[in-house]
Amino acid sequence: MSIEVNNISKSYGNQKALDNVSFSIKKGEIVGFLGPNGAGKSTLMKILTTYINADEGSAAVNNFDVVKEQKQVQQSVGYLPEHNPLYLDLYVREYLAFNADVYKVAKSRIEEVVVLTGLSSESHKKISQLSKGYRQRVGLANALLHNPAILILDEPTTGLDPNQLVEIRNVIKNVGKDKTVFLSTHIMQEVEAICDRVIIINNGKIVADKQLDKLISADKEQIIEVEFDYKIEEEAVARIPHLKSYKNIHDFVWELTFLSDKDMRPAVFDFAHDNGLKTLQLNQKNKNLEDVFREITKNNI
Repeated sequence: MSIEVNNISKSYGNQKALDNVSFSIKKGEIVGFLGPNGAGKSTLMKILTTYINADEGSAAVNNFDVVKEQKQVQQSVGYLPEHNPLYLDLYVREYLAFNADVYKVAKSRIEEVVVLTGLSSESHKKISQLSKGYRQRVGLANALLHNPAILILDEPTTGLDPNQLVEIRNVIKNVGKDKTVFLSTHIMQEVEAICDRVIIINNGKIVADKQLDKLISADKEQIIEVEFDYKIEEEAVARIPHLKSYKNIHDFVWELTFLSDKDMRPAVFDFAHDNGLKTLQLNQKNKNLEDVFREITKNNI
């Protein structure tokens, strides 16, 4: 296993940040780590990168114990923390050369990571002159300098504009082809675009751990948006079979949520016909990761 977490708990005073957390990640997986603010994501990442120790439990990275074999863990991991720490007065290549000395890697590796992260056009500049997107690239290049087996990325796309998001996403996908990636983010579209699997943490506990496609299609719930040609009372809508909930979005448009294996659009059409209504539009809306996330963590939002 690339990452193995067994019954990890961590408290800050009376606040329990992690409560008996366990999971494992196989070599080559790209795993999204999701949760509301304060759920324990950064704390766990700091434990896995040896920055802090857990109160209870054990963890191993690249088969090295995070407490007993810290140096080997650090050599195995490329870590990009949430607040990317950079020396702004250094030039990009100067900063990478400094860290290459720390890691004791060949200077030729600098050019490799510059190209890999798309920094070539900006590598002659001081870091203070770079946009947020390029500063994130510098942090990612630094994390890749020693060619680690595992990347641990804590909110790598925070504060980026849409174009920068796409750029960093592509960089992560590219470097993730031959590495294990453990990625924390609040941007669900990034997880859907990059990750194979999703782990969701809430109030310090793992509440979901599934392949992305299976997580989204885990239950029988389906959402149908329908527009009638005339006003209808809630009491009538509530009588549609297998209806879990309903919401009048505006005017004659309703969002209907069903629990059923069957496609419920024919039932909605029949309901309209029986009540003397016409359906102006009838669309089945696919549930996405954001919908699932909200449902799973709703008592913390």
